[in-house]
Amino acid sequence: MVQTKNALPATCELCNEANQKAMITTENNGNYANVNGLSMYYEVYGEGKPLLLLPGAVSGIDTAFGNLIPLLATDRQVIALEFQGYGHTADIPERPLSYEQFADDVIGLLHVLNIRQTDIFGYSTGAGVALQVAMRKPDLVSKLILASVTYKSSGQHPALIELYKLLTVEAMKDTPYEAEYLSTAPRPQDWPKHLAKAITFNQKIQDWSADDIRKIKAPALIIAGDADIVQPGHVVELYKLLGGGGLGELSMSASQLAILPGTMHTALTKKVNLLMAMIPDFLKS
Repeated sequence: MVQTKNALPATCELCNEANQKAMITTENNGNYANVNGLSMYYEVYGEGKPLLLLPGAVSGIDTAFGNLIPLLATDRQVIALEFQGYGHTADIPERPLSYEQFADDVIGLLHVLNIRQTDIFGYSTGAGVALQVAMRKPDLVSKLILASVTYKSSGQHPALIELYKLLTVEAMKDTPYEAEYLSTAPRPQDWPKHLAKAITFNQKIQDWSADDIRKIKAPALIIAGDADIVQPGHVVELYKLLGGGGLGELSMSASQLAILPGTMHTALTKKVNLLMAMIPDFLKS
């Protein structure tokens, strides 16, 4: 089954500057792939070396990356997917949501697409999935962009529990997340079930081995907001595990760290000017 949309609209100065080229190269072909019993939805934009986009919790492609895709796809083949139960991808009711299962699905999709190696840009949940893929299948990953990522539950902001209380049908009414789900999901009436399942997933204890992360060879650009759901100290710990933190004049790390000023979690991927000032250079370096 194939769905086709127009290229996503530009909403920033950089988008306006690149939009004419993006309109030529980023016509979207929406497709479904059979992966691990899942009919996984993905979109392909542009041409060039592949860049896989993995969205965050309770969001699909448009909400997470809509402003960035036209720019990233001007010189890359951008492949954006939606996880089990998110966006166009139908849920498997009896299968719990987990980072490990999401990673298996991503690996399966790359196999279906015959992609032997790719850069990965993960946001929030998607960034955790990107870490899992890099730990389990290191040869698949060339470079990592990890935005708002944790590898342990202790790295989350202590007040995050209050935010989880807002993941209700009433609190999410008229939000972009609700609108996206209702307009794309195969069963829009399952929105309450999806939110309940997402809450269960988000409340699972995350405790990944620091040694496993140290073994990742792919250079990483780690990005967080200064008012994010991830604590700054945890971001720095991950940066060091991935080879960062040395004195550049003596030995410059291949991994990089960026803390975006005045940025909360849900706004991070909307900071297009800041992100596009660093992502292309990192991917080309």
